[in-house]
Amino acid sequence: MTLDAVDTADQLLGEGDIPPVHEVNAEGASPFLLTSDHYGRVLPRALGDLGVAESELTRHIAWDIGIAGVAERLAKMLDAHLIAQRYSRLVIDCNRSPGVASSIPVISEATRIPRNEGISESERAARRREIFEPYHHRIDAAIDRRLRDKRPTVLVSLHSFTPVYAGVARPWHIGALYNRDTVLPQLLLKHLREEGDLVVGDNEPYAVSDLSDYTIPVHGEARGLVNTGIEIRQDLIADQSGQQQWAERLGRIFAAIEVELRAELLV
Repeated sequence: MTLDAVDTADQLLGEGDIPPVHEVNAEGASPFLLTSDHYGRVLPRALGDLGVAESELTRHIAWDIGIAGVAERLAKMLDAHLIAQRYSRLVIDCNRSPGVASSIPVISEATRIPRNEGISESERAARRREIFEPYHHRIDAAIDRRLRDKRPTVLVSLHSFTPVYAGVARPWHIGALYNRDTVLPQLLLKHLREEGDLVVGDNEPYAVSDLSDYTIPVHGEARGLVNTGIEIRQDLIADQSGQQQWAERLGRIFAAIEVELRAELLV
């Protein structure tokens, strides 16, 4: 077998597959750099439907419902750069360290993912090489450029969460997530609570950690950037009206936070 044949056999994305990385407003002037690890639910043609019913592939197990619309609108409102990942988290989860069980899940919530069972190391490597790495390399490159240009940079990782998980209802409308760095999350929590009509999660429904997350620990904390994760409940942003309303709310809040951050950290 020739080297070209080996390369072709190991290739995941081919003709008809879209690039994994989606960007909006790459030259945006805002200090906020927005990321969306679970923006899309596209499946590579070579993987078919992963052995999963279409009704499952539209659920939260496949992507962060509604966050794409919020992220796109928020990037434009803030004049911020958005870097997003188009492929389903069921192919490879871009907010998990490669090699952990949840990176390429065989079960998500209670749904089996047959096409992920017993896959070879070469297939795992292909998913990592063609989807995971281009996304994170692009975030790295954007941060490198901003730091080289001495531009203030604040990382905001955008996510959404299902209203009910494993039969348990979640009351929060939105959560601010963090690990070691609490500067931006505390500002965000203050502003969200001042809205007066929100149930606000403080590291709820998830908390960021080195074991459960990748984007914030690697691109935020390891690079010394002020950072936060945001989780919005999916039923609130399932349609365009909700996405617009939440983008406007967050745009207003982040505009105020930018003034505070510049006074404290970004001067």
